[in-house]
Amino acid sequence: MTTRFPRFPILVLAGSLFLALLQLSLPALAVEKQLEVYKSPYCGCCEAWGRHMREAGFAVEVHDVEDLAPIKQSHGITPDLASCHTAVLGDYVIEGHVPAEDVARLLKAAPQAKGLAVPGMPLGSPEWSRVTAASPTM
Repeated sequence: MTTRFPRFPILVLAGSLFLALLQLSLPALAVEKQLEVYKSPYCGCCEAWGRHMREAGFAVEVHDVEDLAPIKQSHGITPDLASCHTAVLGDYVIEGHVPAEDVARLLKAAPQAKGLAVPGMPLGSPEWSRVTAASPTM
């Protein structure tokens, strides 16, 4: 005599298990693309960079601060690497108008690095000018 299990309850159980596992993995994916951006409240180009990053699929939380120097210093940003805003993405620091595709490549490669920087305001920075591409410094 063979015991037969009804298919419907097994499919419901398998589907529920799949959804539970998917739900457990989503917070890890969200944290990976969560940017904390520190900028001057008077800088419009930083708002534009935040939009650029959102359009690329990053979750962006903007913090307007009057004095960026302590934030830059605490993240190891030296004056030669400094730009108008500093973003923190997990263990990485993103300084300035680094293109979203370069940030995505950083996350995918996951190198032993502090982050990426585009010092100053070079031509070609995302949402600033599209004359020439900026090269991030690692």
